[in-house]
Amino acid sequence: MPAYHVVSPNGKVQKVDRRKARKVPFLPESIQLPLRRLGEQVKGGLTALVLQLAVAALGEMMEAELAERVGPKGRHRRERPAYRHGQAKGWVVVLGRKVSVQRPRARSKDRQEVVLDTYLWAQQEDSLTEAVVARLLHGVSTRGYRETLDGTDALPGKGVSRSRISARFTQTMGRLLEERLTQRLDQGSIVALVVDGVRVGDSSVVVALGIDADGRKRLLGLREGATENEAVVKGLLQDLVERGLSSDQGLLVVMDGAKALRAAVRAVFGKQALVQRCQVHKKANVLDHLPESAKAWVARKLDQAYGEPDYSVAREALERLADRLEVEHPGAADSLREGLDETLTLHRLGIPGLLRLSLASTNTVESALSVVRAKAGRVKRWRSGQHAERWVGIGLLAAESRFRRIRGYRLIPMLQAALRRAIGAEVAMSEPVLATG
Repeated sequence: MPAYHVVSPNGKVQKVDRRKARKVPFLPESIQLPLRRLGEQVKGGLTALVLQLAVAALGEMMEAELAERVGPKGRHRRERPAYRHGQAKGWVVVLGRKVSVQRPRARSKDRQEVVLDTYLWAQQEDSLTEAVVARLLHGVSTRGYRETLDGTDALPGKGVSRSRISARFTQTMGRLLEERLTQRLDQGSIVALVVDGVRVGDSSVVVALGIDADGRKRLLGLREGATENEAVVKGLLQDLVERGLSSDQGLLVVMDGAKALRAAVRAVFGKQALVQRCQVHKKANVLDHLPESAKAWVARKLDQAYGEPDYSVAREALERLADRLEVEHPGAADSLREGLDETLTLHRLGIPGLLRLSLASTNTVESALSVVRAKAGRVKRWRSGQHAERWVGIGLLAAESRFRRIRGYRLIPMLQAALRRAIGAEVAMSEPVLATG
């Protein structure tokens, strides 16, 4: 007579034979595995063992519900509303896969199928979808998803083909993305807006990332189209305003030097938005006009100037550098002078230290877009601009789960006060006046 391995409520492991197994109240007999079979399952992997236990438990739950509806097996009652009708093949969702099971059936007296609530509950694909999305967002391709399902030899997974996984992933992430891109924005909750573009396939997608009063970053909107297209950027910003983005108390917009971006910001926000031109982009543009022999010392001078805490000192250092470049490298000098004052907006507002470093460039969104590029690199064929836009959004949602608050976020109240003063919306307050250079 084979022995059974059972676990009591107090955690003790016991061995019982078949004759005593029915007397063990704390574990259904169908879940009590013979010791030999248990050892084989452990060797095959813990996941396979959990799958076996989960499927057995679901079988017990369905059988218990059926007994409540039609009575115990083998006991006939005239007043019963339905009767047993054998078993049929079915499936349930367990640990991120569809698993084949034998489900008990019942029919009503008028020969209608009785659907068990337990079976319907076990078929809900929410858990499967969550598992699919989690795996794919962490780098598992649709081709490789099946290989991540441990224990598939013991209980084969269903619904994990490449096409099914792609469809489920796209549908779920599309819904999440739609919810995010239509979500209302709390009035005054966004202090800074970082706008940048990313190239995906043959398309460009403009991204707007918001930074709230707590220093947290979140995706606000995106729009497929060239960053050089003013209409595209303007449409994106207007959508944010319609959803509640306010600039009444001032708004900092961090962006590169694209004229379309600047024109769109001016058209939508007017003087209520202050632009901080990305210092990293500006540095790259200046260096592009220089020979290799001059790039190192010019880069060093730019870093020193942008690192100055005082606005007037930083501006004077940049102007001296432009004058020095004028004779031998006029293109670099012109590039440096173009928009020079907007590269020092945070200096002019008197924002010090880590917060200035965090908001002086579009690196805030660039780090998130690096995740997008990694995700998009797996796509072999881009069907449309909408396809590219959706993938950028999915990648950003994936990156958002790892976002940390920006460095220097404790100084954001100082930034808010400086923005109010800069746009003339400051009211009498007791806070100290910030030096504006």
